[in-house]
Amino acid sequence: MSINRTVISGNLTRDPDVRATAAGTQVLSFTVAVNDRRKNQQTGEWEDHANFVGCTMFGARAEAVGRYLSKGSKVCVEGKLRYSAWEDRDGGKRSKLEVIVDEIEFMSSRQRAEQGNPPYVAERPQAPQAYAPQAYQNPPAMPPQRPQAPAPQAPQAYAPQPVQPELYDEDIPF
Repeated sequence: MSINRTVISGNLTRDPDVRATAAGTQVLSFTVAVNDRRKNQQTGEWEDHANFVGCTMFGARAEAVGRYLSKGSKVCVEGKLRYSAWEDRDGGKRSKLEVIVDEIEFMSSRQRAEQGNPPYVAERPQAPQAYAPQAYQNPPAMPPQRPQAPAPQAPQAYAPQPVQPELYDEDIPF
């Protein structure tokens, strides 16, 4: 038995690249920078070292997700690792290890948030009015009321709790 699952979170190093295969399948490629902390043996100080992880997403979701990502966006991705090897034009051997994304969570989007257009909120479809409860479609106008201050309560003295009877396995409902 083998398990091939990985979860990473970090920031996009550049804007994502959306393209289509010859068969028409959408492909989204992006790179996530993930920091790793290591102790410098000479100075004794902790240092951050960046790891750059290539990520690829396929299908209709790839095009939709690509619209919400930009350089600097913080994401969390879950997927499987895939190793690829090939020869380049000069005859040299090349290889890479990448994450094939199954799930993605937007943790922030700096540019869109600064523009006042946070992702996956502004474009979320609204529920049809036919499904809204009748009482909430046209709420009656309420006169403004002054907020009432809560009445002060006297502090309660500590009262010991009575001892609970012993429970047996037969008494537990699950």
